[in-house]
Amino acid sequence: MVCIVCGNTQTAGLASWHAACPACRYESAALSVAINQHTDVEIDEAEREAALKAIRLENFRAIVHYARRHVRPGSRSLLDVGSAHGWFLETARAHFDVLGIEPDAAVGARIAARGLPVRAGFFPDVLEEGERFDAIVFNDVIEHIADICSALGACRQHLNDESILILNLPSSRGFFYRFSKCVARLGWRMLFERLWQKDMPSPHVHYFSPANLARLVAGQGFELVDCAELPALRAKGLRERLSYAGKVSPVSLWLQYAAVMCVIPVLRVFPSDIIVCIFRKKAAG
Repeated sequence: MVCIVCGNTQTAGLASWHAACPACRYESAALSVAINQHTDVEIDEAEREAALKAIRLENFRAIVHYARRHVRPGSRSLLDVGSAHGWFLETARAHFDVLGIEPDAAVGARIAARGLPVRAGFFPDVLEEGERFDAIVFNDVIEHIADICSALGACRQHLNDESILILNLPSSRGFFYRFSKCVARLGWRMLFERLWQKDMPSPHVHYFSPANLARLVAGQGFELVDCAELPALRAKGLRERLSYAGKVSPVSLWLQYAAVMCVIPVLRVFPSDIIVCIFRKKAAG
């Protein structure tokens, strides 16, 4: 398999579906996407919301800050691709004229019922040819899109000149991801498979570092203007997130909670598992 970043040949990875490029360290997965299809995996959206909302809201506030810093003066239009529960739309609409796209029909219907501007379907299919935005944001979405190069090309088409593309996604340099690879080599693959979201309706199919991501996106007519890490763990909402991660006894849950709370300060010295990269569309020619 040819690496989409540097063109070298990828080698077999840690599972039959996993591959990695020895040159630029891009990683890929041959996992199937099954959005809007019946699967054996049932997701409790209420539990998922309780588990993720606290950390997502904090990180979304940071991303809105980056968007405001890097958009051109007077820019207002923002497209949120993969709006999920609508939390980013709610966070950003105080500063931007927002529009969301959500491919999961059931999830999109729920956020539309709350009065949020969202279109059901896939990016860029639900956009008109002439629609343009001052910012396009992918929050935990771009790593799920198999044909990522076509998606990036569509971003360039639907951005105004010198507008920005924001990608918020997992990092292959992150502490937990690298730890999952270490224990996978020892035969314990549960964490590694969970981080790839294997067997979920929308698994990850890419894992990037800041360097190989910037190289890929630059090839689609963008330049990197900012890159930062976001916390993968926060104290707020941690107990709910641990509870969602697996059915455990109350005693085990509180022991895990206490252990992770002790680890959070230590994690600050390691690369985070979440990065946000801001790119600007280069002028034509």
